[in-house]
Amino acid sequence: MLKIRLQRIGRKNDPAFRVVLTDSKNSTKSGRFLEILGTYNPKAGEKNLENDRIKYWISKGAKCSNTMHNFLVHDKVIEGKKINVLPKKKPTIKKKELKAKK
Repeated sequence: MLKIRLQRIGRKNDPAFRVVLTDSKNSTKSGRFLEILGTYNPKAGEKNLENDRIKYWISKGAKCSNTMHNFLVHDKVIEGKKINVLPKKKPTIKKKELKAKK
């Protein structure tokens, strides 16, 4: 299955991302992709997306990662609700309670 997702590029402590179309079986750091669909620079706040190509690949059956889905909904490229990508909060457990459970 084809996926549209972010691929990190750039130096240590200087993140920049490519928006790429890749096979879902490829790892994020493999460097293998079919097409570059845009860039995202979080430090400068720049997003350059090729909206027409993204819509084309979605129409052909490509799925977006959750973060890319949220970007596309925010930029009004696609319709829908945003997806919560943050982990659920767990209640904090004190050390005394942790030892009592063991």
